[in-house]
Amino acid sequence: MSKFMLEIVTPVRQFFHGEVEMVIARGSEGDIGILKGHEPFVTPLQIGKIRIKIDGQFKIAAISQGYIKVSKERVVILTDSAEWPEEIDIERAKRAKERAEQRLQQKTGDMDVLRAELAIKRASNRIGVADLRSKK
Repeated sequence: MSKFMLEIVTPVRQFFHGEVEMVIARGSEGDIGILKGHEPFVTPLQIGKIRIKIDGQFKIAAISQGYIKVSKERVVILTDSAEWPEEIDIERAKRAKERAEQRLQQKTGDMDVLRAELAIKRASNRIGVADLRSKK
């Protein structure tokens, strides 16, 4: 299978840089699969898993919102955060999810509902990806 360069960048680090066979990410309209030579485009990414195929094997990471830019020979993903399963602190993610759920249940007048809902999505995504390490 032909390879192309993939770069995943967060505000604090270059998360990934290397040749890959495929990348699958969650766009605003659903999952997007990219192979070498894909038609160029730019689109927002949603909170979700990113799957990277390297030498016939998939690696999975949790990412938050961001953008993907696809060109003929290169894909660049800019995201707020990206973590491999082994980097995720499951207990911290569970606590974050519980706090956000409690904020939604209390529904005070000054509460930002969208912010709480996004916190739940991020935490749930991190928990789901972290659970993958125990299934290997």
